Amino acid sequence: MNNEQKITKTKIIFLGTPKFGAIILEGIIKNNYRPVLVVTSPDKPVGRKQVLTPSPVKIIAQKYNIPLIQPSKIKNSKSEIENIKPDLIILAAYGQILPREILETPKFGCLNIHPSLLPKYRGASPIQSAILNNDQETGITIILMDERIDHGLILAQREWEIPKPKTQIPITKATYEELNKELAELGAKLLIETIPKWINGKIKPQPQDESKATYTKLLNKENGRIIWKKSAGEIERQIRAFHPWPGSFCFWQKPDRILKIKILKAKIVNLPNRKNQPIGKTSIIPKNELGVKCAKDFLIIEKLQLEGKKLVSSKEFLMGHSEFIGTILQ
Repeated sequence: MNNEQKITKTKIIFLGTPKFGAIILEGIIKNNYRPVLVVTSPDKPVGRKQVLTPSPVKIIAQKYNIPLIQPSKIKNSKSEIENIKPDLIILAAYGQILPREILETPKFGCLNIHPSLLPKYRGASPIQSAILNNDQETGITIILMDERIDHGLILAQREWEIPKPKTQIPITKATYEELNKELAELGAKLLIETIPKWINGKIKPQPQDESKATYTKLLNKENGRIIWKKSAGEIERQIRAFHPWPGSFCFWQKPDRILKIKILKAKIVNLPNRKNQPIGKTSIIPKNELGVKCAKDFLIIEKLQLEGKKLVSSKEFLMGHSEFIGTILQ
């Protein structure tokens, strides 16, 4: 058995839940790093009908017939993990903090694949934060985990430049879903390169620069509320960062009721001759597009969805709701 074959026989436990983790899990499986156990979150009710739905990581584990557990609290599975005597634990967006007893279980420690260039954007929403802040680059960091959130020693790091549009507006065009997929695929490649180097003692872990650490927050539904007093650029980035969850929404006050509207795609236009229009007011702008006045510039709504209705283009929407023009959104 050569050295590479020995490495791929490494006894790995993989922890993850969302699509980011699922992409990484499938990536390492396809490169002969098949976990002996996958740990993911319990199935959750989804949608209006609250259908019990498995996590994306569970779907991949079942696809490859890998043993799976779904503890509500990871500490309750401590003995099960210890009994396996893993060489390595790999974590990718699992959603729970590992207790010291589990962190100290594997021979080569616990590796976390984090979608930012640590120490920037520690915490729960690094991808969304990169989009919201109009960053021109982001990346992947693999750390040796300790008990603090995203604080461990850096084993590997790789940049990924966010694609820039060929326009004069210096904004990016990546949505959360696109960037999440790109970074997960980059994370899988980097992890595959890192595992043998780490196990063979060819990596010298580097401490993070605490003076440069920044933190992101756990998002909730209310974070998706559109504040029209922000610039069109800020709102457009929010729409990209928060799709599909928590989404970006506002409210339309009709004479008899208030309707919630989700905005799923938008762009920005500058109209100096309309700068005195009230903030939040809807209007038809040149090229027959649906615009909303923001604190700076206009947001052009391209796709939207009334609560309980299907997703439509703004043109389709206005065909059935011409009275929408001239209203002030809340």
